[in-house]
Amino acid sequence: MTAHETAPLTAQADAGLPLPTADMDGDALFRLGLSYSTGQNGCPMDRVSAHMIFNLAALKGSVEARVYRREMSQEMEREELAEAQKAARRYIDAGVVNLAA
Repeated sequence: MTAHETAPLTAQADAGLPLPTADMDGDALFRLGLSYSTGQNGCPMDRVSAHMIFNLAALKGSVEARVYRREMSQEMEREELAEAQKAARRYIDAGVVNLAA
């Protein structure tokens, strides 16, 4: 993973924003995604981050996250969806989110 690829993760962490962690289950990730989708609990309203987190939550078994991810994707531009999917892949590849739990 290059510095350019990790820059968004580092910027969010430096800003003190809540981020997905390896110990979060699907339900915890779903709640974090809700925070980003509504701009609550210290999170900015950010559709790309919300979709990315709902994607991670869905991969960890959250049925609710699948529903929210689908609904959100209908409101997003193609470029936003691509960015959200790339961000989810970066979290998985960096080992920040462990899908085996």
